[in-house]
Amino acid sequence: MALIPATILTGFLGSGKTTLLKRILTEAHGQKIAVIENEFGEENIDSDILVTESKEQIVQMSNGCICCTIREDLREALQVLAAKKRKGLLDFDRVVIETTGLADPGPVAQTFFMDDEIAESYLLDSILTLVDAKHAPQQLNDRQEARRQVGFADQIFISKSDLVAADETEALIHRLKHMNPRAPQQKVHFGEVPLSSVFDLRGFNLNAKLDIDPDFLKEDDHDHHDHEHGENCDHPSHAHEGHGHHHHTDDDVKSFVYRSDRPFDPARLEDFLGAIVNIYGPRMLRYKGVLNMKGTERKVIFQGVHQLMGSDLGPAWGADEARQSRMVFIGIELPREILEQGLDQCLV
Repeated sequence: MALIPATILTGFLGSGKTTLLKRILTEAHGQKIAVIENEFGEENIDSDILVTESKEQIVQMSNGCICCTIREDLREALQVLAAKKRKGLLDFDRVVIETTGLADPGPVAQTFFMDDEIAESYLLDSILTLVDAKHAPQQLNDRQEARRQVGFADQIFISKSDLVAADETEALIHRLKHMNPRAPQQKVHFGEVPLSSVFDLRGFNLNAKLDIDPDFLKEDDHDHHDHEHGENCDHPSHAHEGHGHHHHTDDDVKSFVYRSDRPFDPARLEDFLGAIVNIYGPRMLRYKGVLNMKGTERKVIFQGVHQLMGSDLGPAWGADEARQSRMVFIGIELPREILEQGLDQCLV
């Protein structure tokens, strides 16, 4: 049986996750979607669109989608769904997991890698994060869960931007980009999102392109390119004072990009990354890179979530392509200087 693609939908309370889900589930897209939702806290989707009220844990919907409310743990719900699909009792193409508004998506993502039985049935596609334009600035200031949700995202949807002034939305977009430069951002109204922005994003596919907004790299070039400049302008917001973008907050979720034109020594890099992940893993939300390794003509692609890290050989370097390693790290109070110096020491 082919692996079942899974999408994690996260976002702070009231950001519009249920609205987006309702829309995905009721549209005539021909896909059969199984939804797993953590039932406490917010309203459940099923109140409006389920065929029947039922005490069953798994409920069929009018358009063939199904909804499963978690009463035990996620792992169990995923196993039940996969088993029923294998036996032909349930028919669905993919799974969407809606986390509660206060959830850290990290452990949910790790379930797909740490549990062999789940890994044999499912393929984690991406983490989608909804951000409420009206309340996000305050939520990001006050709640680490909201900042983590942004740090984990493969795609960010900004809801309720019609309720705030354009310059406030721009400031929010700018702030989110500094927290997570690898997640594209899109404004959504009442959950109207094309399915191509929701499914098959391949955010966890090792061979997918390294998604870093090129403008992010450009605008902060002096900040990231030469490691010697690190201590003078360590925080991205310093680069923008006087540009109308100055953040009054210093988010603990930050990203930075490391680049080098010299190749890495594979053994040294493996030792260093292993040690870093051991110490800082819980604070490392997402990290990803395309590496130029000594001894291979192919790109080496690596990425990780918390303590879990994987790498794979990618395509060959093009004849005219600059062989430059690029890595992006997104995490909570990561020791940027230690990481940069350590990576420098792994170069040939």
